[in-house]
Amino acid sequence: MSAAAGQYSEALSAAARHAQDWLASLPDRHVGPALAAHDLADAFAGPLPQAGMPAAEVVDYLALKAEPGLMAMPSGRFFGWVIGGTLPAALAADWLVSAWDQNAVLRVSAPAMAAIEDAAGRWLVDLLGLPEGSDVGFVTGATMANFAGLAAARRSLLADTGWDLERDGLFGAPRIRCLVGQERHDSVDLALRYLGLGRPATVASDRQGRIRTDELDRQLSAGSGPALVCLQAGNLHSGAFDPFVEAVGVAKAHGAWVHVDGAFGLWAAAVPELDALTAGMDLADSWASDAHKTLNVPYDCGIAVVRDAAALRSAMGVQASYLIRAADGAADPHEKVPELSRRARGVPVWAALRSLGRDGVAAQVRGLADAASKIGARLAAVDGIEVLNDVDYTQVSLAFGDDATTRAVTAKVIEDGRVWMSGSRWQGRDVLRISVSNWSTDTDDVGTAVDAVSSAYGAVRAGNG
Repeated sequence: MSAAAGQYSEALSAAARHAQDWLASLPDRHVGPALAAHDLADAFAGPLPQAGMPAAEVVDYLALKAEPGLMAMPSGRFFGWVIGGTLPAALAADWLVSAWDQNAVLRVSAPAMAAIEDAAGRWLVDLLGLPEGSDVGFVTGATMANFAGLAAARRSLLADTGWDLERDGLFGAPRIRCLVGQERHDSVDLALRYLGLGRPATVASDRQGRIRTDELDRQLSAGSGPALVCLQAGNLHSGAFDPFVEAVGVAKAHGAWVHVDGAFGLWAAAVPELDALTAGMDLADSWASDAHKTLNVPYDCGIAVVRDAAALRSAMGVQASYLIRAADGAADPHEKVPELSRRARGVPVWAALRSLGRDGVAAQVRGLADAASKIGARLAAVDGIEVLNDVDYTQVSLAFGDDATTRAVTAKVIEDGRVWMSGSRWQGRDVLRISVSNWSTDTDDVGTAVDAVSSAYGAVRAGNG
């Protein structure tokens, strides 16, 4: 064994040992971190040492010092924000991606990565019932998936007016009217800002956060020119899905491009029993998702899907003499994403899909929705606890009378540490939000969640909060 190979072996063995210890601790550990960032600063800061440290010792030091500042996000008892876990096959595949160290930019330089991502993209389009031939790019997360899809929309809409975006830029271009639901995720606004499209017009939503199609029609009718409508698959607080058949129909009647932000909700299309939620979603023009949230692959992996492959490649791609195209002329991975240097994010997606199969993906998503439904039903039966949303998917929003009590219960749940749930504010009320996103959440975890919330509420009511 060469000296370099020996160093890799020692460092990777140490990393594997620490990783397995971490994963083994998840069923029983306090979910929240023991130390805050400022408490950990001294362990990692200070002047850069003059002399180096052997690689295996660096790994040991890193694992030891970081452990008190780790949140047990991969635990089945973590219900904060919308953060999934990691499937075993996807985690192991991600380690291989790091070890292979391929820049997944060109077919000729990383053919295995390109072939795997091509297959993963085709599987996703088929699994989610999206139009055959849609192009798929693997980006960093849902924000950049929205960015890529909306960049394709911008390019296509301006081209339809005769404006050459590549040649003339945005200054002087026809203004694109951007319409979003009142309860869209802020990452949509962020992507629109990155693209220079400005602040979108807001369309009223119903009590579950679904866009109102009558208001969408009214606002589209009140203006003219190119239009972009952003819909939502999975509301952050309620899990609700926009009424796609009606909303897309209205948007298309006005010639609009329709984009769907489905960061965690796009995956409902894989479950036959949830057809009512996603009916008509395939009629849109572009879709965005985050594979970490519901499919449970490692960070980072967003998915951008665009019906018009040429629009995506024109918006994202670049040509240069040193970027050697494959002999068959097939699109290179970099033509579908905002980066040139890029990790092969689609490999863990392929591994997750291959390990689950079509039935396994459906069972996983169904299990998340079933767990949310059980948590919601059991907590709704507790006197004084309100479930504010229709629990049709994976989200539960709770209130405990007044806002002060809700905030106190949220703090008590986090302090208790058996579960982690995030506080938020929805439709004028403070809420405790439960997001079921981890493949490993089981019946015991559901029971722990119900007990943690119930006991925290009991303690606050008794004046012990």
